[in-house]
Amino acid sequence: MDGQFPVTIQHVYGETVIPEQPVNVATVAWSNHEVPLSFGIVPVGMSKATWGDDDDNGVLPWVEDKLAELGADTPVLFDETDGIDYGAVADTNPDVILAAYSGLTEEEYTTLSKIAPVVAYPEVAWGTSLEDMIRLNGAALGLAASAEELIDDLHGQISDALDANDALKGKKVLFSYLDVNDLSQVGFYTSHDTRPGFLESIGLPVPQVVADESAGTDAFYTQISAEEAERFDDVDVFVTYGEDALIPVLQADALLSKIPAIASGNVAILEAGPLAASANPSPLSVPWGIGDYFALLAASLGE
Repeated sequence: MDGQFPVTIQHVYGETVIPEQPVNVATVAWSNHEVPLSFGIVPVGMSKATWGDDDDNGVLPWVEDKLAELGADTPVLFDETDGIDYGAVADTNPDVILAAYSGLTEEEYTTLSKIAPVVAYPEVAWGTSLEDMIRLNGAALGLAASAEELIDDLHGQISDALDANDALKGKKVLFSYLDVNDLSQVGFYTSHDTRPGFLESIGLPVPQVVADESAGTDAFYTQISAEEAERFDDVDVFVTYGEDALIPVLQADALLSKIPAIASGNVAILEAGPLAASANPSPLSVPWGIGDYFALLAASLGE
């Protein structure tokens, strides 16, 4: 049931008690502001988008659309390029600070807690699932039941988009970062990161190298030597950031060209922009771009 207070939120640094319905809601870190916006609550301040923005105004397009739908002005934008701007957060006079999806350090959490009650991440830094981000931030707003309804709605949209791109079903996708200036290492995101974690959550099988490396670390990203290229033999699709010109470069590399997916050109390139940003799923980016994202991955299979 919605609207019951006080609310206690458990997280990595203990628990946070929110005594009454927040009026001024501030958010820090990536996409937390999309939870209150999904419920028609406009934050007093939120993190500025510094990557993936298509017009350099610090607001991603799906957030712009929601603000326009609500007839709202853009909230105060916190520039977190050099860390959290505590003064800017304090100036918004928040009743609660949402950061369920974040990598808040204990020091940052403690400092923010002097301003208002803070919802930190539950277990692993930058490892909070889409569902848990909605649940934790939603509970802090007194909207636990509404949060479950939102999750169900998003699951329906995700399922429909996957059905429309069923070439993806059963395929092993590796979400990587390949540095064209240093191909001696293959960097990729572990299951703890929301990008591959999301793909796993919708039923796509995990490449063995991701399963093995994720079991040995809490980190969201890791690297292995390109000399171990055979460990990627079961990968069906490589997803990486960059431009299409990267594919022939990878195929020309003596070691990476031995990876079947790369040799076959089964590489999905996410060019810098909103679609690349939407690969890290959030409440408003899913309805905005999930179909296009799945279509890009499916197209890389050439099926």
